[in-house]
Amino acid sequence: MLSFSPVYLWCQRCASASQLPLRCLSQNSRAASTARLLRRPARTALSPHVAKNHVKPSRSARKQPGPWGGMNQTEARLSNRPLSRSSAEIKRSVKGKNTESEKKDSPLYNALKMQRALAPMNYGLRTAIKTRIADITSFDQFPLLPVVRESIFSQALPDLNDITPTPIQRLAIPALLESNGKRESKKVLADIEPKYHQYLLAAETGSGKTLAYLLPIIDAIKRADTAEKEAEVLVQKEKAEEQEKRASSRVFDVEPPALSENLTSSAGRPKAIILVPTSELVAQVGVKVKALSHTVKYRSGLVSSADTALKIRRIVFNPNGIDILVSTPHLLASIAKNDPNVLSRVTHLVIDEADSLLDRSFSPATIGIVDKASPSLQQLILCSATIPRSLDSLLRKQYPDIRRLATPKLHAISRRVQLGVVDIDKDPYRGNRNLACADIIWSLGKAGDSDSSGPFASYMGPRVKKIIVFVNEREEAAEVAKFLFNKGIDAVAFSRDSSERRQSEVLEEFTYSKPIPTTEDIMLAQRKRRLDNAAIPFAFSDQSQQDPPSRRLPDTKVLVTTDLGSRGIDTLPVRTVILYHVPHTTIDFIHRLGRVGRMGRRGRGVVLVGKHDRKDIVREVREAMFQGQALI
Repeated sequence: MLSFSPVYLWCQRCASASQLPLRCLSQNSRAASTARLLRRPARTALSPHVAKNHVKPSRSARKQPGPWGGMNQTEARLSNRPLSRSSAEIKRSVKGKNTESEKKDSPLYNALKMQRALAPMNYGLRTAIKTRIADITSFDQFPLLPVVRESIFSQALPDLNDITPTPIQRLAIPALLESNGKRESKKVLADIEPKYHQYLLAAETGSGKTLAYLLPIIDAIKRADTAEKEAEVLVQKEKAEEQEKRASSRVFDVEPPALSENLTSSAGRPKAIILVPTSELVAQVGVKVKALSHTVKYRSGLVSSADTALKIRRIVFNPNGIDILVSTPHLLASIAKNDPNVLSRVTHLVIDEADSLLDRSFSPATIGIVDKASPSLQQLILCSATIPRSLDSLLRKQYPDIRRLATPKLHAISRRVQLGVVDIDKDPYRGNRNLACADIIWSLGKAGDSDSSGPFASYMGPRVKKIIVFVNEREEAAEVAKFLFNKGIDAVAFSRDSSERRQSEVLEEFTYSKPIPTTEDIMLAQRKRRLDNAAIPFAFSDQSQQDPPSRRLPDTKVLVTTDLGSRGIDTLPVRTVILYHVPHTTIDFIHRLGRVGRMGRRGRGVVLVGKHDRKDIVREVREAMFQGQALI
């Protein structure tokens, strides 16, 4: 049987090598070592130039090219969420700048406000709200008093044929009516937490928010008056019975005289207060409150800084009392400082345009009024077209239990508003913003208007077109209005620099919509036109004033204003808005473009952009408007 001994290859090689001469052995060892070096992996052999940087270093590690770019992070990103675009751009743009003026000069610094202005709202919540209010189609479905329901058709909305509640009215009216006359009961911390109901009404511009909170307040006042009258009848009946008992028991006693002064007078003690930021809004809301009082019969008043002290005292301290008072926070705070009893009987307090009244300028006066009225307060109603992040954080801290009633289209501009963009750097303007604005107004004024047709168009002539031009700085309003006037356009400036009387006159032209004329009105207008044509013109001897240009744009009026004219003003006759500058924030976009497309009507907006403006932001706003999305 044959047997083999296990001899490995390396042993055989060693055995054979031991029999070779020494010279051959050294040559073989050198060759073997060289082969081993060649068989080593290539990655262990580093290039002598490996320490040299052939790529130009960038300012940010995240911008380094290559597959390993951005690995040198100097800050831990634990949230695993990238920074927002505007925040990252601001951090890079203001790096190395120390002064606030340098930051404000940077266009990227101003662009930060566009992205962080508004608080987000879940689209799932928007869909749920839309489904919940879909079944409400008429004001008759609300548990309002018959006289209040009648005032809607006769006084609030007299010119509309098909009257249906808007989304914010479908949400707010049932909720506010449900808590009328009730005060919240807190079992824990009853002395610290507020005992009144808190609501936030948030809806798009021109959606009827004023009527949404005004109808429940009027309904509550009328129900309270009825209850007071019934209670007074019972008290008088009890007093009469008591006097009869006294008369039967004490025949010869003398009754004391009646008090010469009524200690329970309601003078200077309103039941409901509506706070608005400007005197223009005081007049607008006051007119609507006064109109409803013709049918429902309650006492109302409005006071602002434009009124004299004697008029304010006559309205507020009327001996007959007052039910609803419309005012501004600073004026009402000064009245309450001299007479604290003004806020002693307030049951409903409305803070309209809450995003303005709860900012740093108005917040001390507004919060002070709420604190003084809290002992008797039943409802605190905040109303706004936008919910900025600052207001959202304030509400979470100050009023954590507030009930938010927001519409599905909050922070969105109506799709009935078309937005156009004009690049002023191109021909024929070549960077002249004033010339571009004037040319657009002339084009709009000469274009035909579909609303000018109708049965009365041949008698009353074409409709006067109303256009609003928004500028960012107050000083530029007068300059732009003067330039447009010199170009033959009927333009006026509306800002804080003009007088109160002039402001009211200018604003009335752009907020008042004339009703359909009757046959008598048409005949009077024709007669007046014939007399004017037959009259002898009067020649002025004073030629010191500048003569207007010979070429004028007919039937067109232009209002040049700032954000003063973008808050809450019901500019129903306005069909076109021109943004002379790109707005700084998304909130300004919503409020300025919200002057058109109100109550379901169509409108247009035009934005003038130059080389220093953020065209990408304008593009995003335009796409969101086209898709009907919120501007967040």
